Amino acid sequence: MLDIAEELRAWCAARREFALATVVAVSGSAPRGPGASLAVDDRGTALGSISGGCVESAVHELCLDAIASGRGGLHRFGYSDDDAFAVGLTCGGVLDVLVTPVRGRDPVRPVLGSVLDAAADGTRAALARVVSGPPRQLGRALAVHADGSYEGGLAGGPALDRAAAGRARALLLAGRTGTAELGTAGGLCGEPLTLLVESAAEPPRLIVYGAIDFAAALARIGAFLGHRVTVCDARPVFATPARFPEADEVVVDWPHRHLAAQWEAGRLDSRTAVCVLTHDAKFDVPLLELALRLPLGYVGAMGSRRTHAERERRLREEGVTDAALARLRSPIGLDLGGATPEETALAIAAEFTAFRHGGSALPLTGGATPIHRRPAAAPVPRPTAALSPPRP
Repeated sequence: MLDIAEELRAWCAARREFALATVVAVSGSAPRGPGASLAVDDRGTALGSISGGCVESAVHELCLDAIASGRGGLHRFGYSDDDAFAVGLTCGGVLDVLVTPVRGRDPVRPVLGSVLDAAADGTRAALARVVSGPPRQLGRALAVHADGSYEGGLAGGPALDRAAAGRARALLLAGRTGTAELGTAGGLCGEPLTLLVESAAEPPRLIVYGAIDFAAALARIGAFLGHRVTVCDARPVFATPARFPEADEVVVDWPHRHLAAQWEAGRLDSRTAVCVLTHDAKFDVPLLELALRLPLGYVGAMGSRRTHAERERRLREEGVTDAALARLRSPIGLDLGGATPEETALAIAAEFTAFRHGGSALPLTGGATPIHRRPAAAPVPRPTAALSPPRP
């Protein structure tokens, strides 16, 4: 749903009646994952996509029926052995799709509007909807905020709403969209019930340390991929907005001090990619010593194999363990054979993208693994040990 949030917000503001079809579960190979949505208004206008074209026409009709009747439902679309071009997924996967009417007085409308407003304002919120459970509760929703407050209800009483809000908040704080299982009485008691939680969180962070030409190219490709890009360097003559126009922010600070401040401010999570391009031990070593202790999604450092060996030696002297060093991607990037700043940036971006999505970084040609894989990675907890103060 959040992939079409801006347009849906305009529809809600105009009091337009529509139906929302959302992928709630995927089995096998399928082009879109949970949370992908198609919205259809009462005039037949469509927004978004749930399958890249395979089942759009059938879902469009279901949406129009839901607007007319006021009743939604859960529908399954899969591959047809008898006719690969029948309504289904020719790629061999199965999609479960929840269709929810959003009409003038439907209880989901204000809940949906609250989450869309939060997403537009850049604040964290999650939409938690019942996608499996008692029929009277199917499609009921909560808007859950980062402070734990919530709006709406699941038609199961306060205990269920509190339990559902707690599960949704955990996914929201991790910046994840996923499902949560609980019981209709709250906790695990009562009939089984499944929630789809869609998190409206800040874009993933890409922090580039080292204001060099490679950093400018990496900032461009990071912005293109939808990251919030920060370039940081301790040298003010190089770290200027004019040199990095695609970056969201350019910071003059010692790299390790900047990273520590970002962590303490709660601006880092398991989606954050940190790329160290400084080539200078006085910057690299204290920065990497800290970065490898944080639950970041990716930590990479530029340099030759000789530079990497020397860097590892210095990090071990500072007490960095072998397990922590195993998380360091150095020399940074995949072997694409390129050498220009743009080609190097592509190699780096390809590697941290593969890490985020659990990709193998191998060619698809000749492979046997599914093309569309969605590993359900658990949120990475914050470290229990306190961080040491940043060095001056």
